[in-house]
Amino acid sequence: MGITTVYLLVTASAFFWGANFVLAGPILADLPPLWAAAMRFVLGAALMFIIAGVRREQLLGLLKRNAGVYLLLGAVGITGFNLFFFYALRSTSANSAALIMATNPLLTALLAVAFLGERLTSRHLVALPVALIGVAVVISQGNMNKLESLNFAHGDLLMLAANLCWAAYNVLVRRYMPQGSPIANTSWVMAAGAILLASVALGSDAHMSELDGKASLAMAVMVVGGTVLAYLFWGIGIARLGAARTAIFINLVPVFAMLVGGVLGTLPTTAQLAGGLLVLGGVSISMFPSRRTAAA
Repeated sequence: MGITTVYLLVTASAFFWGANFVLAGPILADLPPLWAAAMRFVLGAALMFIIAGVRREQLLGLLKRNAGVYLLLGAVGITGFNLFFFYALRSTSANSAALIMATNPLLTALLAVAFLGERLTSRHLVALPVALIGVAVVISQGNMNKLESLNFAHGDLLMLAANLCWAAYNVLVRRYMPQGSPIANTSWVMAAGAILLASVALGSDAHMSELDGKASLAMAVMVVGGTVLAYLFWGIGIARLGAARTAIFINLVPVFAMLVGGVLGTLPTTAQLAGGLLVLGGVSISMFPSRRTAAA
């Protein structure tokens, strides 16, 4: 698999996660957040196992050797992130949450340096602030004074915890994800996260309810694109590019959310489009190979 293909895959992950912001609306109108997250990953894990079965992946052998790793990755990257994220949105704004999440590439880079020994190139150091500024412009719609008026509350601490979970997941995948089929590995990680999320939902006072036609379609798209393909492609990206370099692509999520919203009728402002171009510029800078790599 060529490096260009890997870049396209992680960009696709960011697109699917951006679309999730739009898809979540009709789903959360019918389901409590806990059950929405649990259903998303239960269905996602089921689809992954169907794909693995068709491809005749050696699932049981991998599980016997790596059950602890799958449980760790599922607990941190699926259960931990989603629980903190959904509970954070109960007491903080979407803008505050997005701004906090925009620091994830920097946090991932720091963890990757500390625990993986990854080195940050000069291009990487330039790309991080450029992409972060672009995210701030998108969120503030070009009026930076809006950032000063954001109210940081208890939910922001939960969002910081979610942010840390995702950064830790990026690093853990790079370090501990077993060698072998990405499909088989993603199936077991997703299954572990789904079981934990479903257990929490069953133990809560939230009640399951039926989805209407619009919500069912949104859930189907979220499961296939925003769950199965997104996690699978992201894992491939981390394996090939490293945790820090892949994490910069998370800044594309609010840009794609803005563009998908525009297609559905909520047109972005000129300032938001300019911010999106800044994010794309930052991501593009990170994609340039270093001189040493280019020479090799």
